[in-house]
Amino acid sequence: MAIRTPTPINITLHSASRVLEVEFADAQVFRLPFEFLRVYSPSAEVRGHGPGQETLQAGKRDVVITELHPIGHYAVQPIFSDGHSSGIFSWEYLHEIGTHQARLWSEYLAQLETAGASREANAPGNAAVALPAGPACGN
Repeated sequence: MAIRTPTPINITLHSASRVLEVEFADAQVFRLPFEFLRVYSPSAEVRGHGPGQETLQAGKRDVVITELHPIGHYAVQPIFSDGHSSGIFSWEYLHEIGTHQARLWSEYLAQLETAGASREANAPGNAAVALPAGPACGN
């Protein structure tokens, strides 16, 4: 029997602190910074179409979510201030990245450093960088 992903019972967009707070029915609450959501967007633009096709998202420190659209009863679609709008965040994906947030953030910072890129917009070295193949999120 498959383990069912908990459903959010509350989703709050905190514009001032730039955090999306997601409270799940299993009592877990994740505070996901907008920058974190942008760099871990499940879109093909970020993740590619398969392993080894990921693109490092640099210069996203100041990105904000300008809109948040529900997608059926299974996901939300944020619209980011940099124009990115193709990521659909399922409840399962939000729960997964929330659960592994500390590790994922650490990996992201290490990838930026390795690439000579920065979280700051318009910093030298922030051109789109393909990431080396590695394990997918949560594996």
